[in-house]
Amino acid sequence: MTTARRTLTSTDLAPYARTLGHALDDVTRLRGGSKKGVYRLTFRDGSTAVAYVWSPDEDLWDAGPADPRDPFSHASGLDLFTAAAHRLAAAGVRAPRLLHADASHTHLPADVALVEDLPGGTLEDLLDADEAAVAETGVLERTAALLDTLHACTAPRFGKVAVVDNGGSSYGGSCETVVAERALSDLDELPARDPRAAAAHPRLAELIRTLAARVQPRTGPPPLIHGELGPDHVRVTPEGDLALIDIEGLMYFDVEWEHVFLRQRFGRHYDALRTDDTVCLDEDRLRLYRLATHLSLVAGPLRLLDVGDFHDPEFMRGIAEHHLGLALSFPESAS
Repeated sequence: MTTARRTLTSTDLAPYARTLGHALDDVTRLRGGSKKGVYRLTFRDGSTAVAYVWSPDEDLWDAGPADPRDPFSHASGLDLFTAAAHRLAAAGVRAPRLLHADASHTHLPADVALVEDLPGGTLEDLLDADEAAVAETGVLERTAALLDTLHACTAPRFGKVAVVDNGGSSYGGSCETVVAERALSDLDELPARDPRAAAAHPRLAELIRTLAARVQPRTGPPPLIHGELGPDHVRVTPEGDLALIDIEGLMYFDVEWEHVFLRQRFGRHYDALRTDDTVCLDEDRLRLYRLATHLSLVAGPLRLLDVGDFHDPEFMRGIAEHHLGLALSFPESAS
């Protein structure tokens, strides 16, 4: 179990400010960042930047080393971030601009990136606060257009951007095989945690295998997806520009994986996110990926709670309970 994270100070982060030619005035830890520390740096001239800090002390998951050839391995680290930032820039999809990357560990025992501090809030903030502005600005339709741009980028193989764009290959013979194996692994964690999961384990394991067997092979190149694209991962500037954040999980993968997550996170707003690829989504893949996502959102939060330093454990328990209920009631056949 990890101890509470120490918040970095101006003394810790001043050397990174100097790499941008600034004197540091103040440091504020920003909310979020369960896999990395996220800090706003305020400089003496009033300008700002954001520092991402990757170190074991900042990672609430206590996941240890991860093999990026596994598409669903722990999506954290400077290499994953810089590869994703460069890929998005080449694709014409905005993300906070990378200002400086430091893997030297000269000033901190951590990898650090300094990025543009985008003004404004998240799309989630806007959806929660101002329905009129959502309709008037067409922000959801513009999010759909952003998805079209993102998904139009393809690669010859599936996997994390940092692997594929460097000529590497991922584990697993296909996207659906990787998802099914991950779902079975997540399911195997649950019986020891909850008697309901123990009772349902044989049925759910068989259902995963049945759903996977129904998926027909796909020969087309996999598109670029964010992987965990909720409205909290889209920033909206005062000018209405959209930018993706938490991009370390960027990968080439089945677009159905993206849409399962979009539907869950956008809820009643999902219908506005109709993209060019929505019309050709494969229902068999969607069903397998929905069940796999439910199981992931049970096992993942419970793993995080095992570590013991998440600031809102009841929130995480609520996520796990909600998705356990959805997994246990998952229909045997398409509805």
